[in-house]
Amino acid sequence: MLPRLLLALSVMSAPSRVAFPAELRTLPQDLHYCQELVARLATLPAGVQQPARGLGEEGELLCRTGHIRTGIARLRRALRVAQGR
Repeated sequence: MLPRLLLALSVMSAPSRVAFPAELRTLPQDLHYCQELVARLATLPAGVQQPARGLGEEGELLCRTGHIRTGIARLRRALRVAQGR
């Protein structure tokens, strides 16, 4: 019991080595941003091929039906697939 307690105390008292950026970047979570992602996907040659096309269509539908965050996530995934990442 004592070794566990000492280990826990040493971990808790150790200085944090995680560096955080000076400012956090946030992205807009609105319908306009969905439309921007759809337009970016449309400019990519691989954007019309599956699975990028299907992901893009799902993302656009989710955005239009009010599921903005999920739609944006799907559209970002479609962009990554279309870019080969």
